[in-house]
Amino acid sequence: MSGDPSGVAASAPRSPTVVDRIAERYLADQAALDPLFATEVGVPGHDHLLTDFSPAASAARTAEARATVHALAEAHIVDDVDRVTVATMSASLHREIALAESGERVGDCNVIASPLQAVRDIFDLMPTDSAPERAVFVERLRALPECVDTIIDGLRHRVAHGPPIARRQVELVAAQAGGAAEAIATNTEPIANDPALSGPLEVALGDVRVAFGALAAVLRAEVAPVAVTRDGIGRERYLRHLPAYLGADVDPDEAYAWALDRLAAIVAEQATLADELLPGATVPEAMAHLDTLPRYAIHDRHEFVAWMQELSDRAVEGLAGTHFDIPSRLTRLECRLAPSSTGIIYYTQPSADLSRPGRMWWSVPPEQDVFHTWQETTTVFHEGVPGHHLQIGAAIVSDDLNAWRKLASFTSGHGEGWALYAERLMADLGWLDDPGDRMGMLDSQRLRAARVAVDIGVHCGLRSPAALGGGTWDAEKAWQFLTSSVAMDRAVLRFELNRYLGWPGQAPSYALGQRVWEETRTAALATHRDWTLKDFHTRALALGGVSLDVLADELTAQ
Repeated sequence: MSGDPSGVAASAPRSPTVVDRIAERYLADQAALDPLFATEVGVPGHDHLLTDFSPAASAARTAEARATVHALAEAHIVDDVDRVTVATMSASLHREIALAESGERVGDCNVIASPLQAVRDIFDLMPTDSAPERAVFVERLRALPECVDTIIDGLRHRVAHGPPIARRQVELVAAQAGGAAEAIATNTEPIANDPALSGPLEVALGDVRVAFGALAAVLRAEVAPVAVTRDGIGRERYLRHLPAYLGADVDPDEAYAWALDRLAAIVAEQATLADELLPGATVPEAMAHLDTLPRYAIHDRHEFVAWMQELSDRAVEGLAGTHFDIPSRLTRLECRLAPSSTGIIYYTQPSADLSRPGRMWWSVPPEQDVFHTWQETTTVFHEGVPGHHLQIGAAIVSDDLNAWRKLASFTSGHGEGWALYAERLMADLGWLDDPGDRMGMLDSQRLRAARVAVDIGVHCGLRSPAALGGGTWDAEKAWQFLTSSVAMDRAVLRFELNRYLGWPGQAPSYALGQRVWEETRTAALATHRDWTLKDFHTRALALGGVSLDVLADELTAQ
């Protein structure tokens, strides 16, 4: 391995290789076959289109992945950048192909990451400032009924061929379909005020309401009656999902045991802090006390967004040049309210040309009227800097990586693991010395450890802890476990549990990814004794998005 993990000196421009061309051709084909993906990662030229979710279209995407794996296997590797590209793409695509070949990529139906949400949420990313942008928005909106038809085709194929869908997810997605058109409509005020487009917009929104109504009807009348009542998918299926999201192979039984031990350690740390906050108090009592303190409370959602923005800007200013190299070309993180109301917070990356900035979205439940900053300080670091915005943004502005590495090489274990690593790191660097903010960080870490146990326990059918009465994990035991483990608002926590039940393997990738990041840092600094912490971060971020097995190999090699 060379001294610079990108494989080149900063002063020597790198010429594109055959491997780069294969990767960029695959990115272009992905964008053409999946326009929603194109908009999400910032590839221009597809924003007027929607993705085809039919079985035939899914097969075409899988065929392209297979062809790319074959091309990479035949390609001549020129340098370290090529080697990392081939290793990461091959591992990621092999895992994706395994899921597709087992039927998991057709007719997907869950509360957070299935076609309904993808179609609904993409309009949040579409600008409407100029007349051409508004026209593109309306053109994509007009395409939505046909897109929904392909979603229905996929669901019918899934019903006929399997694997089974959980009834809980079907019912929840049907309910979401009822409000999807209105969520999109919240983005359309500038178009409604455009005389040339207000009429077409009204017609298109009417057609969208009908289409989402048809989807809800199919879910309730055709899918729900044959859906299964069990939430867990079973070990065989789970062993395809977990590695795909984590970006590494893992023994679920070992990970489950580790999560329970990790959870116990975090609880002990919280107990010590609780006694400092309120002598003699339990952790729940200390958290309840924090909720009563005016300095942590904001009662207006727009003021809360402004608070997030100020903290994000302050983190960038304070970290730049000390523990991180923050590229000058990386645009400011933009904090926004999301039109949906699920309670989640999420990040969307900049476009390739940086014309669309990286954004942190807060999806506020309608009933939430107070925001406790002690819980969310750590979230700003997770989504912003040094979390997602720095990690993903640094790759996008890199001069050495091909377009696929910059925009599309994201594995949850690597990306979410880094963001969770960033939360704990900010505490170590003194940014969470306030006892309330530190308790919030620990609560976040506790949730991520708890959901490793929940996700693996439910989906692999493991025996639950004695405190839950023993027996096999199920949704009821998971709810009991989570409500006793974290301080999250109960409405938001209910959505979180439904998310774990319907999106197997994704939730554990955060804490398990963080574990790999921390282990890799320890090993890398032991191997390269001249490296500082900043050196480690710089070299790790220079790799861009890689699978976790590649990350460990690259940073610990002599």
